[in-house]
Amino acid sequence: MFAGVCACLLPLAGCPYYAVPPGTVVMTPASYDRSFAAAAGAMRDEGLTITMQDPGTGTIAGTLDGGTVTANVHQQSDGSVVVKFDTADARDPTLIHRVVSSYDRRMGR
Repeated sequence: MFAGVCACLLPLAGCPYYAVPPGTVVMTPASYDRSFAAAAGAMRDEGLTITMQDPGTGTIAGTLDGGTVTANVHQQSDGSVVVKFDTADARDPTLIHRVVSSYDRRMGR
């Protein structure tokens, strides 16, 4: 169900998404630092408590009501940045959508 929800929501974000797994955002020309900060901020916006934030590996993890959301930020060889959000044990099925929407707002989309 999670994959289906994310797959349905991605086209609604109004930005250039490519054939990538649900919850993944591909963008250019945003910088790695801006993308990393936006991902962490989006998680905080939605009430998650950040439990790990490592810019060196591009990993951010946060928890809310027993569920965990992770963000992985990677810069590709062409300079584009890929941000992927995943969730585990989320009791709120809309949480990942809200995090992705908040991320899009922070990135000006």
